[in-house]
Amino acid sequence: MNREITGVLVVLAVAQLIGWGSLGLPAIVGRRIAADLQIALPTVFAGTSVLYVTMGLCAPLLAEPFKRAGARRVMMAGAAVAALGFVLLACAQEVALYFIAWTILGVGGSAALSTAAYIMLNEVAGRHAKGAIGALMLVTGLSSSIFWPTTACLADAVGWRGTCLVYALAMGLVCLPLYTFGLPRRTAAVADSETASERSAAPSAPDRSTFVLVVAAIALNAFVSIGFSAILVELLKAQGLSATEAVAFGSTLGVVQVSARAIDFIGGGRWDGITTGLVAGTLLPVAMLILILGHGAYWSIAAFILIYGLGSGALAVARATIPLVFYDRGAFAKATSHIALPLNLISAAAPPLLAGLLTRFSSDALLALAMLCSTGALVMLLMLGRRRRAIGITATTPS
Repeated sequence: MNREITGVLVVLAVAQLIGWGSLGLPAIVGRRIAADLQIALPTVFAGTSVLYVTMGLCAPLLAEPFKRAGARRVMMAGAAVAALGFVLLACAQEVALYFIAWTILGVGGSAALSTAAYIMLNEVAGRHAKGAIGALMLVTGLSSSIFWPTTACLADAVGWRGTCLVYALAMGLVCLPLYTFGLPRRTAAVADSETASERSAAPSAPDRSTFVLVVAAIALNAFVSIGFSAILVELLKAQGLSATEAVAFGSTLGVVQVSARAIDFIGGGRWDGITTGLVAGTLLPVAMLILILGHGAYWSIAAFILIYGLGSGALAVARATIPLVFYDRGAFAKATSHIALPLNLISAAAPPLLAGLLTRFSSDALLALAMLCSTGALVMLLMLGRRRRAIGITATTPS
């Protein structure tokens, strides 16, 4: 990687770490919020659903701003909006303002988080962006490991409302300046997108059925991983762990996920997002089955964290890089923005649905649904692998 890409990666890594880490607030203080606002725990997690719905609805609307103004300006606006969202969340006294705050956070997230970061990297790296995206995910995969204990400590010290204000300051005083001064300004050359050589090397645009398969595979895996990130601590409690043990086990998940992403990054020049997804996708159903059969034994929880962490960590890279297999630089921003709509909508359903299954039925019902979704995603990836070969795209990507 050249110096410009490295500098962009450092800026994005810090800002994305703060962005995603702070949004994991309900996973740690969900019960405090529920008691304070006098609402049910699934309602608290529905705030995360509102976030993803808003992000999904905003994503196609931002495709043109990303194309015309560039990712830097859009991300600056997103950080400012997110700061406002955390302030409103801290001020919420009833459920209406609580959901309004998450709506505003969704607007900010759509403009500043993952999709925007991938578009930014694609602007500076083009079809070589897979390696840069993988490197970014090595760091951002630590968001839960860093911010779950951080959120727990802040909540104990200043309460969940004070924690929201701390995160608002982080958005305004850390992320916004990083985007403003740390990312390259849009140039005419970037605005004109691909060079002639890139256009000649790029695959032709896939048909709509391939787009649907891409969305289905990405969304089903995201349903599981995003849902589990929100309710993992509660799931581990349901397996018999104490609150302290659940946070400790849950925090190790991020380290395992980063290890998987490191393996993918090291071999990033040898396989593409579909190949990564196929290998990693086989691990998720195995992890669910182990936790079901283990009945809360420490060995089964540890095995689940290890196997699920490896699979979900690598799948996060696959979800971000599968579009690179089928779309060139000129089409990537538009395709990614449109993929984000169904992706975020289905991801929005995950936290309240999984929380509801956990509280009303059992952890086994939740794990069975997760196993079904993971298996379905694996089938979709197998179909995409066949289409990749049929249209003559190799399984490797430029490093």
